[in-house]
Parts: sequence; C-alpha cells; structure tokens
Amino acid sequence: MKLLSIFSFVVLALSQVNAQPKTIDKVVAQVGDNIVLLSDIQAQKIQALQAGVTVTPELDCRIVEDLMYQYLLLNQARIDSIEVLDGQVDAEMENRLRVIENQIGSRQKMEEFYGKTTTQIKQEFRPIIRDQLLSQEMERTITSEVSVTPREVQKFYKKLPIDSIPLINAQLSFQQIVVYPDVTERDKQNAKDKLQEIRNKIIREGKSFSTQARIHSMDPGSAALGGEITATRGMMVPPFEAAVFNLEAGDVSDVFETDYGYHIVKLVDRKGDNYTCRHILIVPEFSNTALESAALQLDSCYQKLKNGEMTWEDAVIKYSNDDATRRNKGIITNPITGDQMWDMEDLNQVDQQIYLLTDAMEEGDISQPNLYMNMFERKQGVRIVRLMKRTKPHRANLDDDYALIKRAAENEKKQEIIKNWTNSNIKRTFIRIDEDFKDCDFINDWIE
Repeated sequence: MKLLSIFSFVVLALSQVNAQPKTIDKVVAQVGDNIVLLSDIQAQKIQALQAGVTVTPELDCRIVEDLMYQYLLLNQARIDSIEVLDGQVDAEMENRLRVIENQIGSRQKMEEFYGKTTTQIKQEFRPIIRDQLLSQEMERTITSEVSVTPREVQKFYKKLPIDSIPLINAQLSFQQIVVYPDVTERDKQNAKDKLQEIRNKIIREGKSFSTQARIHSMDPGSAALGGEITATRGMMVPPFEAAVFNLEAGDVSDVFETDYGYHIVKLVDRKGDNYTCRHILIVPEFSNTALESAALQLDSCYQKLKNGEMTWEDAVIKYSNDDATRRNKGIITNPITGDQMWDMEDLNQVDQQIYLLTDAMEEGDISQPNLYMNMFERKQGVRIVRLMKRTKPHRANLDDDYALIKRAAENEKKQEIIKNWTNSNIKRTFIRIDEDFKDCDFINDWIE
C-alpha cells in the first residue's frame, strides 16, 4: 500500500516548507500513540509535487491514509520488538543528507540554510529515519514468506485485461568471458612508491593536498573535489576509517592499503563520528606485458569457440577470472532490475561498450576479444561477449517475460496480504480521524 514514498524524509522538504506562509497546525489523525499533523500532509504534498505527482482534491486523503498505514506498521514493529541497527540508521541518514547537499550545493551551505550543524540535523531527524526503517522492516516481515507457483503466475497473467499488459521494449541478454591481467607485487610497489612521492611533496615541499588530489587521485568520485569526502563512521571501509580516526585536524596519514588500492588521507575536521577529509587514491596498474598475455589467452579461447573445439560453458570455466559471472555461465545480470534481460536505457547507464559489440550480432554469436573497463570495480581487462537473446518490442508474455510477470503476481499477492493485515490490525488499534477527513474514500477500513 505504498501510495506515496513512506515516511518521506522531512528534511528534504524543509527548504520549501520554510518558504510557505505559516498555518495553524493540528492533529488530523491518530494511530495508537502516533499522530498525523496537518503540517505532515503539507510536507508530503510538496514532495509529491517534486516527484511529478498531480495534486488533486483526493491527494490529502491518500497522504493521510499512507501515514496512518506507516504508523500502524510502526506500532506493530514496537510490539514485536523489531530492531534496526544504529549503523543502518546512520547510513540511511548520510544518504539523505547527500541528496540535500546536492540540491543546496554543499554541506556548509546546508548548515547555513537550516541554521544548524550537521550533527544537530542528524540528532533531530535520526528518530524519523529509525521509525521509517522499522516500518519498512515490519512490512518485509509481513510479506517475507510470499511466493507464487507457476500455476498462480499463469492464472494472474490470464486474468489481465489486454490493455493492462505492459509493452516491453526490445531487450537483450549477454554472457561474457573476461580475463583481468594479473597485478604483480612489482605493480603494487610502483603504486605505493608513486603515492609516497606525492606525500613527500605535500609534507616536505608544502604542495597543496587538494591540488595533488585533482592531478593524481584515481578516485573518480572525489578527485575533482580535491579529494574531499564528508562521511560518518561506518560508511567507509575499516582501514580507511582507522586512518581517519587516528589523525588530528590538518595531519596527513602514512600510505595505507585497502581493497581499492593505496591511499593517503588528510583530516580536515571531525566532530564525534562525523568527519571531513581529503584523500588521494592510487590504484596499482598492470604492465603492458600482462595485458598482452590476457589478450593472447582470449584470442586462443575465441579460436577454439569458433572452431567448435570447446563449448561456451567450458570456456567460461577455463578462461574467465571474473568473479561476478564465472560461476553463472558468464551471464551478465542487469544490476538495475536483477534480471538477465537488458533494455537500452539500462545498457546506456551500466555498460555502453556491450551494445556497440553486439549491435550487428545474431543470437549465439560471439565477439572477438576486446578491451573492457569494469566501471564498478575500476578494473581493465579483455573480454569476449556472447549474445544470448534479442527480443523485439512486444506485449509481455509468459515465454519471454516470465520473471517480470512473476514479480507482478508476487506483488499482487503481497498487496492482498498487506490489506488483510492492515484491516485486521485496525480493529485492535486505537484510531482517531479528524472530521475534515472522515469523508475520504480510504482503501482500508479506517472508519467503522
């Protein structure tokens, strides 16, 4: 029953709310010990407008019902002693603050706008985030055992009106064999020596840390910002945070290693678990000889596949060293949907190279070995791609789109379970609704 985004983070709407004329607040609904205020509805309406939702006379009713549903979940979560970890709350809080920073311009501008420090903002809204996560966890608990059989999927599909069956754009699925060149100990030492030389320029010659980060850092997310990162404890990998929390403001760390490569860090500011730092990352790079060796391996693999001397499945096991696909016949999963099929929009976001390789290929064709950049792990390698399947634009059907239809059937079943749970819990929970909202056409039986 997610009519709108549940428990929308109020901070995101504060800039607009603060600009609105002041109105007299009042309680419009109560669920157990939790109350829904008129100001809550106003904040949600602003968020709905930002999301492109059309404002109608019924929108207030939808928002009230959505908030009552969230409070019903929260009430039950507390009864059932459901817990969320402090780390989950902190991580979610930081994600939300980053959204605000991007909207306003920087963390400093955000603090100036609200007239509060980041720590004060977090303290004020941490309970809201915790309640949101508790509600989400309660909903997951209610629907955790929902599953559908193939017969139920077929029944669900057959009852869909033809004009309700979604149109599916052309989609493709792929397999790959990837060889990442070996990074030797010598390659690692070269990276470490390069970073030590950069550190010496900063410490001994007084070079600007931020300038050196812009010139040398291989972290695409922070290099353009002079290496600046603002975070809270638990967000970064342990070796990175160990270095940060061992520094005083202005200090520069020694060179240290993480799974991403070698780093140096300069602490800018730290307040409790929150910190701002600058860092420079140098990733060990393999030699040209190692890259040539990888290309030769895959050239041999390609020839064997073309000559029918080896099956695709055997070639994946023998040649590929890509952990994400090697044990799955090389199938590349779409990280956006979790499915094997990709549409063009997803491909453009995740792997533009692959479409150029397979545009003129038929199902079952394989590409010649090509250079490959894994953007997620920032690794370069060589790969062969196989086009598994290509579909034309069509209405969803059980043969081509079973996973999509199965998810829709599961969602319908979940919604039915949630509706039954909601109405059952309404009967044993104190509910009060303001007279102004008693004429609402609610989905659930909030009013006897």
